[in-house]
Amino acid sequence: MIKLRIGGVPEHFNLPWLLAVERGRFAQLGVEVAWREYPGGSGAMAKALRDGELDAALLLTEGAVAAVADGVPLKIVSLFTDSPLVWGIHVPATSRFRSLAELEGARYAISRKGSGSHLMAFVHARAQGWPVERLALVTVGNLDGAVAAFAAGTADVFFWEKLMTKPLVDSGQFRRVGEFTAPWPAFVVCAATACRVEQRAALGRALAIVLEEARALRAAPDAAPLIARRYGLRAADVTGWLETVRWSERVGVAAEDIAAACTALGSLGVLARVVGAAECIAQLPEGRA
Repeated sequence: MIKLRIGGVPEHFNLPWLLAVERGRFAQLGVEVAWREYPGGSGAMAKALRDGELDAALLLTEGAVAAVADGVPLKIVSLFTDSPLVWGIHVPATSRFRSLAELEGARYAISRKGSGSHLMAFVHARAQGWPVERLALVTVGNLDGAVAAFAAGTADVFFWEKLMTKPLVDSGQFRRVGEFTAPWPAFVVCAATACRVEQRAALGRALAIVLEEARALRAAPDAAPLIARRYGLRAADVTGWLETVRWSERVGVAAEDIAAACTALGSLGVLARVVGAAECIAQLPEGRA
């Protein structure tokens, strides 16, 4: 058995991985997957890859590009989703901010440096024409940390995937003042450069199975209630999300898949250094099916 330690956020996008584990799909391939969840998001997983705690991880595209720029020993080896992430832009329910236009100068809660919540705050601010060098950042760790920061009055605005924050909006803790759709695919599969050739080949085989599970999940008549039960969501909200999400149809990545992210982040001054798409990607060994 080839062992792989793989990380991901504990969110609905990654349910196909859990289903494949639960159904013994990887064992049939001679692969043992140890799935680890990281509520802290892409920044936390990049650190785990740097520290040798993971062999692979599902990172936001912007987080993966930032990690490469920061010297994390990883390569993007495949897309996981073709569709972009829709970010909810949230403020505390009692906040004085009522619209996106009022957020210039606000304090942004971020899970950590290099995370999607950090990078997308800059991408959005640039889109609004605001001076990005003045963004005030408050590190909160994860979604629970953002809830605590809002309650304590230490942060004003928080970017997070809008379906996972919907229960907080419904309960009156958060108020969503807008949405922002990232202009590139949401999630990529990253492998540590220390992975052996046989591990990389096994990762390709495992990912092919996961994408098969994703196609089956999206087509299943009970997909919405299943996901809703797993993640504490409303089935009606999940139905709407399923109409927009597209898991990748193939294992692999091309430079043009992430070029927009590299260009946008490089122009913002948020990367440790500017990196091109070709530097960020690597192909998995052939014969992965």
